[in-house]
Amino acid sequence: MKNKVILVVLDGLNYQVAHDCMGYLNGLIEQNRATLYPLQSELPSMSRPLYECLLTGVRPVDSGIVNNQIVRLSHHESIFSLAKQQGKVTAAAAYHWVSELYNQAPYDAVRDRFTHNESMNIQHGCFYHWDHYPDEALFLDAEYLRRTYQPDFLLIHPMNIDDTGHKFGLDSRQYRNCARGADIHLSNYIDAWISDGYQVMVTSDHGMNNDLSHGGILPEEREVPLFVIGDAFSHQSSGVLPVEIKQTEICGSVCQLLGLKHNKPYFPQLFPESSLLTQEG
Repeated sequence: MKNKVILVVLDGLNYQVAHDCMGYLNGLIEQNRATLYPLQSELPSMSRPLYECLLTGVRPVDSGIVNNQIVRLSHHESIFSLAKQQGKVTAAAAYHWVSELYNQAPYDAVRDRFTHNESMNIQHGCFYHWDHYPDEALFLDAEYLRRTYQPDFLLIHPMNIDDTGHKFGLDSRQYRNCARGADIHLSNYIDAWISDGYQVMVTSDHGMNNDLSHGGILPEEREVPLFVIGDAFSHQSSGVLPVEIKQTEICGSVCQLLGLKHNKPYFPQLFPESSLLTQEG
């Protein structure tokens, strides 16, 4: 497979809230244009460790990025580094911790907020450092990067769902309505992304609890969604599949879609059997 891929990480989005509140994505499921898988986050269920897990396929206890205060570059190959090494164009509209993991650490807002450097793992970036940075603005940043640079791999990472969860908790109308808002933003872009040849994956790093936090083993902290949209994926008539993909398999699955040589674990059931390539190391 050789596709372009957009990975959307809706920070802090709990599985059940995604299932119940995101009407547009569920509408795509009803039309067999999307499929929803449950996914359990690795531990600790915290942001920076799980960005590293999603983008490298390495568990936090193995990556060494075991809490949010560890500020350094990743020690592992990521989707960004593999794609850049193999001649692909990479981009991200994301929280500044992503820049610190794959480009330069520590983050310097003046230097790094807008990045355009083909020698970097993330060649084109719009990074932010405010948890309340509007999701609407973040999606506009991402669409600017997509239209301007036509990246093969684009990460889109908004923060408002997580920020709202920390203020009001999982079982709050504010948290649920923020998830609904993200669904509306996605509805403005996904058709154009698909028309332009992208495969789309929408997931989260971790969920949220009613203590206004996350980090532990409670199901509401660990259970997150994975929506897959595009013709490179297997879409079943049921639309919501109980089979559980591992969070460590997201990186390799994106690499498969991009047609990269890699040695990352991936989830073959995401793809039609006829499209699968032998995993290359």
